[in-house]
Amino acid sequence: MWLIWTVLIGIIAGWLAGQVVKGRGMGVVVDLIVGIVGSILGGFVFGLLGLAAFGLLGRLVMSFVGAVILLLLVRALKRA
Repeated sequence: MWLIWTVLIGIIAGWLAGQVVKGRGMGVVVDLIVGIVGSILGGFVFGLLGLAAFGLLGRLVMSFVGAVILLLLVRALKRA
């Protein structure tokens, strides 16, 4: 069940991050995939900082932060 919630929250976070990080996008599908991976990255980053996310809203914020970081990284590498 945890994996299903992580994927669903990652999809929502990826879409939100794609809306926030404008520019030459790579498409909605890539944004959603980056959101799913960003969800895991957000958990890792928050863990390193000693922060914890509880509940749906907390996990969404954590996933959103991870997705934004990952989208910025991917778009910077794409330009290089």
